[in-house]
Amino acid sequence: MPSASQATRLNSPLTFMLGATLNLPSYLDRLNREVSRLNQADIQKWADLVFEAWKNGRFVFIFGNGGSGTTASHMAEDLGKSLLRPDDLKDESKKRLKVLSLTDNAGWIMAVGNDVVYDQIFVQQLMNYGSAGDLVLAISGSGNSPNVLNAVDWANRHGLVTFGLTGYGGGKLKKMQQHGLHVELDVMAMVESIHLCVFHWVLNEVYARINRHGRYA
Repeated sequence: MPSASQATRLNSPLTFMLGATLNLPSYLDRLNREVSRLNQADIQKWADLVFEAWKNGRFVFIFGNGGSGTTASHMAEDLGKSLLRPDDLKDESKKRLKVLSLTDNAGWIMAVGNDVVYDQIFVQQLMNYGSAGDLVLAISGSGNSPNVLNAVDWANRHGLVTFGLTGYGGGKLKKMQQHGLHVELDVMAMVESIHLCVFHWVLNEVYARINRHGRYA
C-alpha cells in the first residue's frame, strides 16, 4: 500500500489534474519531455519479450488496477487481434499470440476479493493459468499495489518472465521485476498515458517482426 505521504501525492489535485494548471501547449511540451526521458533499451526489451513469447508459444498475462487495469485490457485486445494482418484474421493456420488480461474476469475477481482477499485477485488466476516461460506484464503507477506484487512474486518464483510498468519512484515492483519500463514522474494520469502510448510502438514492432513488414521486410 502507498505510504501516507505517497497517498497524499497520489490524491492531490496537482497529481490528477496537471492540465488544470498547464495550458495545452505547455501540457504537450511536458508530455514530450517525459517521453524523451524514457530508457529506449527497456522499450525494445519489452518488444523482444513479447515477440519471444509469440515465437515460443508462451502465454502473456497482463494486469493492473484502475486505469492500469483498463490499460491491461487494451493491451490484451491489441496483442490478440492486431498482430495479424487484417486479411489473416480468419486464417486458422496462422500462429497467434496467447494473451490474457487478468483484469477482465469480473466474476473471478469479485469471488476472490470477497471470499479471500483483494490482494489475491491476480495471483490466484496465475496459479491456474501460468507456467514457466510465460510472460507477465505487471502495471502499477505507484509500484506498490499488493495484488500486483503478489502476482509478480509468484511468477518470479515459478519461472515466469516478469516485466513491470511503473511510475513515481517505481516502488517495490521496480525492485522485484526482472525487466521493466519506468516513467519517473509523479503525475499518475501522464504515467498511464505514456505506458499506453509506448505500448503502441511495441505492438507495431512485434507486428512488423511477425509479418516481415516495414523495417523487417
